[in-house]
Amino acid sequence: MPITHVQSFEPVVWPDSRVLILGTVPSPKSRENQINYGNPRNRFWRVIAALWDETDPLTNEGRYDLLRRHHLALWDVIASCDIVGASDASIANPIPNNMNVVFAQAPITAVFTTGSTATRLYHKLCEPLCNVACVGLPSTSPANAAWSLERLIDAYGVIREACKGF
Repeated sequence: MPITHVQSFEPVVWPDSRVLILGTVPSPKSRENQINYGNPRNRFWRVIAALWDETDPLTNEGRYDLLRRHHLALWDVIASCDIVGASDASIANPIPNNMNVVFAQAPITAVFTTGSTATRLYHKLCEPLCNVACVGLPSTSPANAAWSLERLIDAYGVIREACKGF
């Protein structure tokens, strides 16, 4: 599979967003469907919906509405990089997103990263610039088959806790 140069989508953030969730970079399916976690086999949207006992939104509009209603912002750690397919392990030449873009738009109180690569790259490339720590969560990718949907929902419960009171 050839190396592709990819870029992040724009951040999804509202003035009342309180929690920022960061992936690494959009996968080929996400780019095709024009939304982060756009691979139908990725469990991200099912997990986020389950945190509030909601059904999985099947449209991009429904997904954005889910984020907005629960004060969640969504973006990527990486602004651009070279990557083979959807393999985070193949990421080369990563350029980080400027997290201050989101922090200037909303009073973010917690940052979560999805997957070990997003967490590692955030610590290395973003945290030194923005001085905001993150909490790493397991990947919702279908490649992370060791984690069942139920285990992911349990692990992601910290997001719901971070949203309490908003």
